[in-house]
Amino acid sequence: MNLRKGYLAFATAGLLASAGAAQADELTANAAGSNNYIWRGLTQSVNEAAVSGGIDYTMDSGFYVGTWASNVSYGAGDNFSYEHDVYGGYAGEAGSFSYDVGYLYFNYDDAANFDFGELYVSLGFNAFTVGANLLANTEADEGLNQDFGFGKASYIYADYATDIRDGLELGLHVGYHDGDFNEAFNGVPDSYVDYNISLSKGGFSFMITDTDLDAVPGDELLNDEMKFVVGYSMDIEL
Repeated sequence: MNLRKGYLAFATAGLLASAGAAQADELTANAAGSNNYIWRGLTQSVNEAAVSGGIDYTMDSGFYVGTWASNVSYGAGDNFSYEHDVYGGYAGEAGSFSYDVGYLYFNYDDAANFDFGELYVSLGFNAFTVGANLLANTEADEGLNQDFGFGKASYIYADYATDIRDGLELGLHVGYHDGDFNEAFNGVPDSYVDYNISLSKGGFSFMITDTDLDAVPGDELLNDEMKFVVGYSMDIEL
């Protein structure tokens, strides 16, 4: 699994702990597909199928770097066709505690002119993880009364994951996204809550996800509606 983005079916940016837990330097690749690309409760593929892949290099010291890519679409006539992420950070664990800090850059088509970067941090204790992502920079132009400055958009979240039976993992997630950049990029109000429940085993995953957004007439993204997402992912040692 790509540790910066999660499975396509689970791209909540909430799965940020455990990179750097490897005991030796490790190079891995990952590939995934699902019937929808969900990121922070919002579809990034107009509720259609998406495929992704990436490469991660983790050092035994806890430092890591990686890259990840997926198809994206935000509606008819947009300038988006792909998302390419590059990230690096430091992660580790001490007993029941885990931590992860780093920087994540989101790269899109040149014509979209909406690349941006975030700083992130997460702390975990046993099955619980809490974390935050802060807007660090963007090439997007600010609109009237908008502020895309450092830290002016944020995403905070809490996750719970536990094995319930024979490798079947239950996941719970809640997140809060705030800031003018969120409204400009995803076309939703500048603050909202997303939440989901998921089951995964052996690379297969199923998630029910929703937000507290209200319906927008004519909006083909339907981010106010409950979504059911199925996916499969695999890791490859290189």
